[in-house]
Amino acid sequence: MTDFRFGIMLASQAATWPGMLEAAKLVDRLGYDHLWTWDHLHAIVGEPLQPIFEGYTVLGAWATATERVKLGLLVGANTFRNPGVVAKAISTLDHASDGRAIAGLGAAWFDYEHEAHGIEFGASVGERLDWLDEATAAVRTLLDGGRVTSPAGGHYAFRDLEHHPRPIQAHVPIMIGGGGEKKTLRTVARFADYWNVSATPEALARKNGILAQHCAAVGRDPAAIIRTSGCWIVIRDSRAAAERVWANQMAHNLADLGEDDAYRHFFGPPELVAEKLQEHVAAGFGSTVVEMAAPYDAETIERLIGEVKPLVDRG
Repeated sequence: MTDFRFGIMLASQAATWPGMLEAAKLVDRLGYDHLWTWDHLHAIVGEPLQPIFEGYTVLGAWATATERVKLGLLVGANTFRNPGVVAKAISTLDHASDGRAIAGLGAAWFDYEHEAHGIEFGASVGERLDWLDEATAAVRTLLDGGRVTSPAGGHYAFRDLEHHPRPIQAHVPIMIGGGGEKKTLRTVARFADYWNVSATPEALARKNGILAQHCAAVGRDPAAIIRTSGCWIVIRDSRAAAERVWANQMAHNLADLGEDDAYRHFFGPPELVAEKLQEHVAAGFGSTVVEMAAPYDAETIERLIGEVKPLVDRG
């Protein structure tokens, strides 16, 4: 028997606040393991100037509206904020949620929002990944109650930085999002408690093996890292009915996610969705984060736990 774990990512673009709040409460009531939202300042699907909410503010509000589910950003854009400020925000979230914070971190990729806000984007993906590695080390130390002084030549300039109060959790988990096999997975091996990536089952298995190599290189037990895949799911009794729901969501988001993303579109009855997720289990992933566009689909949220999870668990 598998104990497959589900998370929901409620995309914050084209959403309403009442809709985000009610969906979060539903996810909490149904017993999902974790609840996420994006960390973007502009919409990333379709027209970028659609309405969108800021991530940490959403998490703070969710913290007081939910009781059990873990909370995080999938994932926090490292470029947006000084990592010391990020650690303070996560620690505050941990207190507001009574110990349910996850520190979601990623390198960031959407150049439009950086250019519009005048945020430094870095010269390359590689440079941003170097910044992420340095930032994650600092966040880990600060959340653990340590003191940070940046080494010479680093991107940051921390000096005898420490924070009080410490988080409620003795060890706030870190989620790293991304699949880069040289740098991202090395950061995952060093610091992550959760890892999230979207890929075909074959690519998931390959990346999982590469992560194990990075873990061996840094002396980390790979089993200490929870692997979460990323997918879009709509559950209805037929594929055609599910695709109609998806089409309506994409129209609402002024978007068309085409065939390039089809490997992670699981649309149809519970049996089909369970079969797809079992392929992820076979690749070494015991959890998934279902990305959900507004308007949020309560039927899918309910049927994932009520119908799909028992099927995946039975194998």
